[in-house]
Amino acid sequence: MDFRSDEQARMQSAQVVETVHPASLWDQHISSSPLWLRKYAQSETYGVHYDFPQPPSTEIDTAPAARQPSTAGDYSKQPSTAFRCNHQSFDVGMMRGGSVALDSRTDNLTPEYHSDTLGDVSDINSQSAVTNSTPSQARLSSSHTSVEPATSGQSSLHTKGLLVVLDGFSRKSPLSSQLSPAKSISPVIPQIVELPKAKRQKKSLKPSRFSFFDFRPRTSIPADIPHEELARQSVHAAYSSRLNPFTLHAGEYSLLKDHICQSHVTAYLNVRNRILRLWVRNPLVSVNAEEAAGCAYTTKWLGLAQVAYEWLVRRGYINFGCVVAAENIESKAKRISPKKKRKTIVVIGAGMAGLGAARQLESLFQHYRDRWTESGEEIPKVIVLEGRSRIGGRVYSHPLKQQTPNNLPAGLRCTAEMGGHIVTGFDHGNPLSMIIRGQLALPYHPLRDTSTLYDVDGQPVDRERDKLTEKLFNDILERASDFRYQRPAEKVIEGDQNYIEVGRDPTGEAGIPIGSVQSETPTRPSSKQKKSQPGQTKGAIDKLTGRSHLVNASGSKSLPFKAAMNMGWKVPHHDSVGISEHDFPLSQLAQRPGSTLGSALDIGVQGYQQMLGLEAQHLRLLNWHFANLEYANAANVENLSLRGHDQDTGNEFEGEHTQIIGGYQQVPRALWEHPQPLNVTTRKAVVHIAYDPDSQSSASCRMFCQDGSSYDATKVVFAAPLGVLKSQSVNFQPALPSWKSSAIRRLGFGLLNKVVLVFDKPFWDVDQDMVGLLRDSAQPHSTQQEHYVSNRGRFYLFWNCIKTSGRPVLIALMAGDAAHQAEQISDRVIVAEVTEQLRRMYKLAHPPQPSETIVTRWGRDEFAQGTYSYMAPESLPSDYDDMSKAIGNLHFAGEATCGTHPATVHGAYISGLRAASEIIDDLLGPIEIPDPLVPVTIKADPDASPSSSTTKPTRVTGVAAPVVLTKVQQDEARLNGFEADILKAILTKLGPRPSKPGNPGSNPFLLFSKDNLAAAKVQCDATRQASANPRNPTSKTQRNEVRAILGAMWRAAPEDVRRPYVERVRDNRLVNNDSAATFQDRLNAWDADAVGIRRDYVRDHPDVISEEEERRMWEALGVVRPGGITMQQERKAKRASGYAGIWGMLGPDE
Repeated sequence: MDFRSDEQARMQSAQVVETVHPASLWDQHISSSPLWLRKYAQSETYGVHYDFPQPPSTEIDTAPAARQPSTAGDYSKQPSTAFRCNHQSFDVGMMRGGSVALDSRTDNLTPEYHSDTLGDVSDINSQSAVTNSTPSQARLSSSHTSVEPATSGQSSLHTKGLLVVLDGFSRKSPLSSQLSPAKSISPVIPQIVELPKAKRQKKSLKPSRFSFFDFRPRTSIPADIPHEELARQSVHAAYSSRLNPFTLHAGEYSLLKDHICQSHVTAYLNVRNRILRLWVRNPLVSVNAEEAAGCAYTTKWLGLAQVAYEWLVRRGYINFGCVVAAENIESKAKRISPKKKRKTIVVIGAGMAGLGAARQLESLFQHYRDRWTESGEEIPKVIVLEGRSRIGGRVYSHPLKQQTPNNLPAGLRCTAEMGGHIVTGFDHGNPLSMIIRGQLALPYHPLRDTSTLYDVDGQPVDRERDKLTEKLFNDILERASDFRYQRPAEKVIEGDQNYIEVGRDPTGEAGIPIGSVQSETPTRPSSKQKKSQPGQTKGAIDKLTGRSHLVNASGSKSLPFKAAMNMGWKVPHHDSVGISEHDFPLSQLAQRPGSTLGSALDIGVQGYQQMLGLEAQHLRLLNWHFANLEYANAANVENLSLRGHDQDTGNEFEGEHTQIIGGYQQVPRALWEHPQPLNVTTRKAVVHIAYDPDSQSSASCRMFCQDGSSYDATKVVFAAPLGVLKSQSVNFQPALPSWKSSAIRRLGFGLLNKVVLVFDKPFWDVDQDMVGLLRDSAQPHSTQQEHYVSNRGRFYLFWNCIKTSGRPVLIALMAGDAAHQAEQISDRVIVAEVTEQLRRMYKLAHPPQPSETIVTRWGRDEFAQGTYSYMAPESLPSDYDDMSKAIGNLHFAGEATCGTHPATVHGAYISGLRAASEIIDDLLGPIEIPDPLVPVTIKADPDASPSSSTTKPTRVTGVAAPVVLTKVQQDEARLNGFEADILKAILTKLGPRPSKPGNPGSNPFLLFSKDNLAAAKVQCDATRQASANPRNPTSKTQRNEVRAILGAMWRAAPEDVRRPYVERVRDNRLVNNDSAATFQDRLNAWDADAVGIRRDYVRDHPDVISEEEERRMWEALGVVRPGGITMQQERKAKRASGYAGIWGMLGPDE
């Protein structure tokens, strides 16, 4: 969050109508300080060394830093901070407020070839060998209710299902409940308006007590940047979070369709985008409710902010990864009841999906901690069961035998990637960007497509011929892609893009709910997919990943011979070729059941071969691209669905592809370790799951492991690969329903293998990230396409990993049929063949035998049985969606359950976030909609308005016409004056109502800054004026410069200077804890006394108000007096008014 001065933070819009939280008339006070300071950099800094005899003590040497305004998503230009952990020192990017240092040189998650010497993750957890820093999360003291100036002279008071609008409310007093004297205003009695009640579903747990109407708006709106810039950053943040900034997500539409009108959509999107901005600009710190509420410009939109925040948190768009959960301000722990059994969530599989789900569940349980503690129940426990002796699943960075010498940054080890290898773009919403760059500050190497292709004779392929053949391949692929499945259009509800782009909220009143406008709402392509721009098409292949993406069209809509001519091919015989006036016969193929992509591509190759007279080298080049496509799908193109092979095209992320320096496995390790280690037990292969398919039942699950142990759970997340499901190595009781088992059967699960070659010295161009190799046909130099199928994926690509592994390492890929061949051939044969190929490619360098080799065989891994999923010929477009659906208390996660990003690491992680979201909804119920969601402002009757009904002054010389009040205005003045007298009597006897203790100032740096602010300003002014432009010699310093100086002063301060501030924080916390412990008692006593004083005052002045006016007074406080009150009504009154049992205190005579 951006810094603001106290004066700026207090400045509010003069055109705002504020809405007061449902409480008593005096339960409203202005926050004692603005909410412009965020939690600081000391929140998370770790140094973990498991090989030390005792947990090391971590000494942090860094000044706090708040959410700083900078380019969203640019994590690479942040200042660094050093911290020491016993004998070692690290220097990592501060990353907008903090850093997490991971020492990956020691890996207690046992590599497979060390499994006999090191223990399990569960063993590590039991040895107390992990050091965790408790985050110091600083926040200025702030109350939960605010009232701001408004030109309309109105204030509103919420009651249960009611909205009370009060005219003439004074907002200059610290107590908003103090009414101004009747003579200074023209007050009006509160008007009671019945509002439609939101439909609520029964929840299993008691809802949290606090509401967003407790908080102040605008506190998260930076005052030092224009609205247009804030809007630009907010729009960018939405794009960076996989959300369309101008339209509602399908989940948002489902949640809000019955509660908001079209004009409110724009306001909701503005607030939602601003909340995302807070997260994107500093993913090291969770966004809390108070900050989210501060993204609303006025209290009118606080309800929308509450819904947006809840939805973003639950769905994993903010506050995910390795961060501490946002504090729940109203959390009130109660004594845990021994009769209430603690809920348990078991996650099967410690890959990216399983760890992502477990980490997100832990975070959500902490975020909603009060939902359980208020009911006297412990928060649910999360257990992760992993069959292997390590975590990471198919993300496995195998440590090399020889670790020195290496060229990696200090603290990183030499590894080779056995599985997941590449981060396919950080931009356009990849959640791993927030974790890798924003939270962990992991170093990474951007990949460049500067590859050289070598032919079978070891000679480089002519680049022009390579480009020409690549265009031909893309044209064939584009023609085949014309027959892809077309997903049905989704209902899209758009906000006003013109308003959103400039950050303006609509001013119109409520209208028809968007869910009721069926025929007028257009349906459009899914916002999840990018729209093809004119001149672009889907289907071309990215060399780095083998996946299709949007490229400039080559003219595939034209006839093949014209397309070939446009690409630059010579077509000498097109007039005599029979197909010149016809397209390739792909339509007939597409109509056949089970048609494959390979068949379509073969038709295209044969057609162009007949037309262009393609040579053997052309076919080798074409089949190199075939192999790259098989690498992306982990399957031979003959096993890919023609209509569904690229169903995820358009969802790819943008930006450079990268490799993680020191190993991709650092990411799952971080998810396991931070902010506190997850409860992971390795070597627990689950073989039987007994679950309850009834989603309404409260029955538990039971899992049985291969070693005979068993686990009971409230919910289960099955995050093992699709290959495990297809092999039926896990028995489900009852059997999975047919719709689930059919999707498992139809989807394909492919295979990709690697050959890791470690050398002592590089003999290749180390500046090239990859090198391609054309493979010959089974019959050398054949011009028959079918002769190339079996061999084309054999060592077709070499990854140069010297910059990421730390040692001279090449990784050769085995794709398509070659991946299955690797499962059957010995290491010796494979290594000998690949070494021979390298010697042909680098004849002059005389490549030696590799010093270390590793051959992966993922098909033999019982816990994977392959690599990743693909769309087989029988697959249906809905199969990925069916794979993701829960069955009762059994949930599913994994890349094969993420239809938008299958076969990717980020897709697996996203699926874990989704599974966690499903479980939190099951446990807590759906997101509650505030009632009312958007308060309705009641405008005063013009006939009763003093501005309109007062007699206009008459122009008589020296004399003004008298002001005549109507009977209604006289009654309003009398009633408002009577209320002011009551409040005066209450405040005279009792003083102000007790305020909830705020944060006592939990960061020593804040106290230090307050004491040294003047000195820092003087120093900054002197420095700035010395270097100022001569045209402006009196130039003053900026706030950012003052903060920088304060940070430097704090870092340079000796221990004896810092100690008093640390001690003051400790003492303040003790005092605040004591005050918080007695707050509720003091509040209840004050309320009881206030009710008594009000009762006595009304009784002592019987002639001032009538019985009907008295009844309306109590209704304004949220109490319905006539006819008595039931216990249920009393509880509602307590929630609405803030009083503790008002009518019980009034006595029977009242």
